[in-house]
Amino acid sequence: MFVAPQHLHDARALVIEGNPQSRAILVSQLRELGLGTVAQCSRLSDARRKLEVATFDVVLCEQFFERESTSGQDLLDDLRRNQLLPFYTVFVMITAEASYSKVAEAAESALDAYLLKPHTGARLYERILQARTRKRALHNIFSAIEAQDFDRASALCTERFESRQPYWLYAARIGAELLLRRGRVAEAQTLYEAVIEAKTLPWARLGVARAQLEGGQAAKAINTLESLVQDDAGYVDAYDVMGRAQFEQGQFQNALATFKMATSLTPDSIGRLLKHGMLAYYTGDRAEGIELLDRATRIGLDSKMFDAQAVLLIAFARLDNNDARGLARCVEQLTRLHERAWEPERPARLLRIAKTLAALQANQVALVLDDVRDLVRGIYDPGFDFEAACNLLTLMTRLAERSLQIEDMHTPVDAMGLRFCTSRAMTELLASAAGNNAEFAERVRRSHTQILKLTEQAMTLSLRGDPQGTVTQLLADGERTLNAKLVESAHQVLQRYAERIPDLDALRDRVDALRASLQTDAPMTRLGERTNAVLAAGGVSLPTAYKSSTPEVATAAGR
Repeated sequence: MFVAPQHLHDARALVIEGNPQSRAILVSQLRELGLGTVAQCSRLSDARRKLEVATFDVVLCEQFFERESTSGQDLLDDLRRNQLLPFYTVFVMITAEASYSKVAEAAESALDAYLLKPHTGARLYERILQARTRKRALHNIFSAIEAQDFDRASALCTERFESRQPYWLYAARIGAELLLRRGRVAEAQTLYEAVIEAKTLPWARLGVARAQLEGGQAAKAINTLESLVQDDAGYVDAYDVMGRAQFEQGQFQNALATFKMATSLTPDSIGRLLKHGMLAYYTGDRAEGIELLDRATRIGLDSKMFDAQAVLLIAFARLDNNDARGLARCVEQLTRLHERAWEPERPARLLRIAKTLAALQANQVALVLDDVRDLVRGIYDPGFDFEAACNLLTLMTRLAERSLQIEDMHTPVDAMGLRFCTSRAMTELLASAAGNNAEFAERVRRSHTQILKLTEQAMTLSLRGDPQGTVTQLLADGERTLNAKLVESAHQVLQRYAERIPDLDALRDRVDALRASLQTDAPMTRLGERTNAVLAAGGVSLPTAYKSSTPEVATAAGR
């Protein structure tokens, strides 16, 4: 992978340029530099598809494209956010305009280089050489990451930063990213703050906000982000993180406004359209949500960045509009996504519900009721997650609207509420899945009240000097409801009062088993993100071999 930077004869390059004459010049310059294979395309959508299925050593991309609302920077952000650009790829942005801050960001953080027009072949070679030299200098860090030795990688990054070795700011960004993903939030925040002391950079300030959010300080994160966007209103990654923080706080309308700002800045970003559209669908204007999800589907259905949940939400809308042809199209799209998926379980689950909706539209009542009964029986299965609960609840509301119901409609609603109402935000999101069914929504909110009551009752035992009683009661309720909040509360009490709990080892084994089963340490609620997405907004790209220490979930993971 890491060859001498001047040896380009075995390298593969891709030129992305809308102007035919400029594209021909770039291709000619690369061939004069000795690159063996040079591919080219004139549209960013074509470039995205090429980069998703093939790897290139060098990518030259124009920043601005006529008659396209997206930019080369938007393409790069999407590729890196979704881990689709290998570390060894040199991505050079070509533009006629650049400010010092953009050039500095390219040199000191996540980007490889900017190249100003007009340029010579020698200048292009210099940029490529500098980028490949930097990648070689950091070879030991990324080799450690690819070997899954994340502690060593973060230590190497910190050492390079503290000793101010070449590319120390870039190493600091990588190191902080590793610490954040490994759950070492306080250390990550300290490193980001050290970078700010050395040189105030937007990505470091964003890193502090991400660390605050991951550390459960959403309000502080929002304050940090408000200050950041006030100084740099065009820093779109900051809006991504702010929207997530506002969502975690239950500030859904504020989150909608923030996501809207992000999509207005990058109107063709698949991921941002998905997040904005899903939040609008669940908590705001469903018509607006479907319009955004439709746009994301048109742009990115065949993209690895796309989340199939969007198609299912569109399928619900097609059913509501009695659009049989549109519903059939959704089934076809989900079938295609299922057939090509690396991990087909989730696409299969989404496809199954879409087929049930098609049967409901065709008035195949017996088939629909059998499907719903079978889905209800799986509520306590390990693979039944928050997304599955939202989809099942939405499906059950469609039955109720048509005066169709299984033998007991209330018990499964209560079961899903007790399992997934882990916070006010999660509760309101699940309640909103019930749509206009006020009874279902009220039962969900009542479940949250019950979880709070169970937690309070258990905690009173600790106040009376019986922490073991607290853990035992929380565990019993957690095993019965599978509620992640109860299990995490038991874990926290166990950690805090370990010396005062006689049956520590036995209780710890039970808690650890439940935490592993429920994945209670999984990242917080996400909307419109693929199951295997590991790069948060504002994060730096790591080699594609990197695997997160905790699995992501698609629409939401209860916490």
